[in-house]
Amino acid sequence: MSEKVCFVIAPIGEAESDTRKRSDQVLKHVIAPAALACGYKAIRADQISEPGMITSQVIQHIVEDPLVIADLTDRNPNVFYELAIRHAIRKPLVQLIKKGEQIPFDVAGTRTIHVDHRDLDSVEEAKREIGSQIRALENDSSKLETPISVSLDLQMLRQSDNPEQRSLADVLSAVTELRSSVSGIEKRLENPDSLIPLPFLAEMIERRDIRSSRTRSMLADLRHMIRELTSEDEKPDSKKSKTDHREILMRIEHLTRMIGEREF
Repeated sequence: MSEKVCFVIAPIGEAESDTRKRSDQVLKHVIAPAALACGYKAIRADQISEPGMITSQVIQHIVEDPLVIADLTDRNPNVFYELAIRHAIRKPLVQLIKKGEQIPFDVAGTRTIHVDHRDLDSVEEAKREIGSQIRALENDSSKLETPISVSLDLQMLRQSDNPEQRSLADVLSAVTELRSSVSGIEKRLENPDSLIPLPFLAEMIERRDIRSSRTRSMLADLRHMIRELTSEDEKPDSKKSKTDHREILMRIEHLTRMIGEREF
């Protein structure tokens, strides 16, 4: 049985540069062992040994390999060009980024792993999360969503002659926006003393014309939880811990997924 390949999209940089050193360490200590534990051999562009044009070989790996892991650190343009190709074909993908860096808006709605390669606890947590995402994708890759696939789905629904499908487009749009917002909140929660104001989320939900009573009920629950977070954010002496906030966020994420699965 041939070994499965996990192609690694990452900023590489010049030899001996800080970018190269970090990329090498993340590949060696985070990505490669996590992929190997799931039966994949991790390969980065500079490790391709076959003769031929490197650009064509990179694209071939991005399109054909069963798994891609992309490191979004430093917002490298080559990384995002290659990431867009993988997004377009909607095949298994795991995203990670240096801890402390902000995820670019266009991909903020996609689950991204934060890692500090100099922190052993962070490295172990990142490896566990990579393995968890790989196993989830292997179990059911049909649920993989990318900004491109969501946009195409929305376009098809909005152009439908069926009024119900056009209505579903609004629900899908709302769920996508909510997931993106939740991703941003999780990033801010890395600093437990700082939470962003959330009233705009409740307003966004209230403006949606949702026909399904079950969906309206779930969105009402979302509004309640968002207001709960907002209320705590406005209290300088709030007693709620980072764990408490994460539990609320997990409930919000669960509801958004339920809405998506129910409506689509």
